[in-house]
Amino acid sequence: MDYALELKRQVARVERGIDQHVPAAATRPGRLHTAMRYSLEAGGKRIRPVLALTAAELFGPADDSALPAAVAIECVHTYSLIHDDLPCMDNDDLRRGRPTAHKAFDEATALLAGDALLTHGFGLVAEAYAGQPVLAHGLMRELAAAAGSRRLVGGQMEDLLAEKKANATADELEFIHLNKTAAMIEAALVMGGLVGLATRSRPIDAGNVEIQALRNLGRHLGLAFQIMDDVLDATADTATLGKTAGKDALADKTTYVKLYGLDAARRMAREHTASALAALATLPGPKDFLHALVTAMAERKS
Repeated sequence: MDYALELKRQVARVERGIDQHVPAAATRPGRLHTAMRYSLEAGGKRIRPVLALTAAELFGPADDSALPAAVAIECVHTYSLIHDDLPCMDNDDLRRGRPTAHKAFDEATALLAGDALLTHGFGLVAEAYAGQPVLAHGLMRELAAAAGSRRLVGGQMEDLLAEKKANATADELEFIHLNKTAAMIEAALVMGGLVGLATRSRPIDAGNVEIQALRNLGRHLGLAFQIMDDVLDATADTATLGKTAGKDALADKTTYVKLYGLDAARRMAREHTASALAALATLPGPKDFLHALVTAMAERKS
């Protein structure tokens, strides 16, 4: 398996899915849909939708059955980035190597583009899987839980509350990381698994042992990914990252680097990566690409 070639193939599938499942920029009102497309088509690693596609292939055929779910995840993820960059949040000027949505358009348009992407993600799941109501319900429940007030949005809130907090605790830090980042990575794997199991007419209840393994994999992978984000923010430059470097320290955010230092943060990322790979090993199906992807995420430079 050529990892780079397979990653390129999977990302191309995601790009095709975005083009197919998201309204065209010319859709009225054009400014809103252009802004949605601007942020969605800015590139990025496409980690979450690729995880969804490859998780589905652990259980089912290598087809496009999981593509709408993968695009829905990317829509919700991109909404969160647009809102995270707004002046009332992180106030960032750069995302994925180019001006953030509120800089390229304006703050109100960026806010509405994020709102529309969030809503579209759920609408897409409902429409694409309408003929499989049990699957549609499971996918929407997973996405809503990951993106809601106790996970993604809750993690964002605690992240803001922890800024400039001198006595932030390890528990607060883990809550931020588990929910601001790991929740959507976990959801991507679980949603892909749900689609894959459904194609084989397998039970897709939350207690399924394979779904629990995917959830465990996503939890550790998400923590490793976010810890490396903290490390890279402190060590890489803006050109390499494609977003403003050093903003965590400037905002005095609570990060693994701040609480534990660079060496310990790197060690923790390696430990979570090892736990993610251990969870992956318990799953069926072709795992070479997922194994390489998990490893690459831990070793990334941007």
